[in-house]
Amino acid sequence: MIILAIGMPRAGSGWHYNYIKELMATTGCDDARDIRSKFGLQKILTEVNCNIGVLSLRRLLMVSIPALLGHTFVIKAHSGPTPWLRFFVSIGLIRPLYIYRDPRDAMLSAHDYGQRVLEKQGRANSFSHLTDFKQAMDFFDPYIRDWEAWNKVPGVLITRYEDLLADFEGEGKKIITFLGLDPADEQIQIITNKNQPTGSVQGKQGTHFFKGQIGRFRESYSEEELKLFYGKYGSILQKMGYSG
Repeated sequence: MIILAIGMPRAGSGWHYNYIKELMATTGCDDARDIRSKFGLQKILTEVNCNIGVLSLRRLLMVSIPALLGHTFVIKAHSGPTPWLRFFVSIGLIRPLYIYRDPRDAMLSAHDYGQRVLEKQGRANSFSHLTDFKQAMDFFDPYIRDWEAWNKVPGVLITRYEDLLADFEGEGKKIITFLGLDPADEQIQIITNKNQPTGSVQGKQGTHFFKGQIGRFRESYSEEELKLFYGKYGSILQKMGYSG
């Protein structure tokens, strides 16, 4: 089986992925990096977190080979669902978990992270080109639309970043149960305590966890910028559970 951790960028997706990966490791499942190496999937599962990228038929078929051979592993994605993804979920080959965040905070986080890497490390990343509000909003447009698409996929566990941050134990229990694990298991409890959104998890490689503050956008975006955002995404924002 493939455990697929999907997330809106800068929505704690690295943290979400690592928590799921560590939980599943208690079952003796394979490390996706070993699967990547053994099955020659370096061009399909990229980066530290084994990101599959677009959920195309070709990519899904490639990662399905080890799963069909009896391997269970956790991979990551930032993309929206496809008809083929829905099919693989329906036959039980893929179990998806999706995390999202207030897109206004996610946009701000992406901008800050991109500029911080550029300034401190002298290199660009996938967010470094987001130099103003409009660019950030346009960049996040497909990820905001993906929220609606993932909500229409049966069999996906949807988690809101703010809820995971505020009630990690409660939201974590939902994740644990969804994965078919026992929340009372001692190993599971140790991993849950280890991944609390304070202390060592911040700065841990692969989590991309820096500030993670809720509502920080209110201090950074102007009324005009937010008005532009609400005009385009106001109804989706309400469905997501966020106020103006």
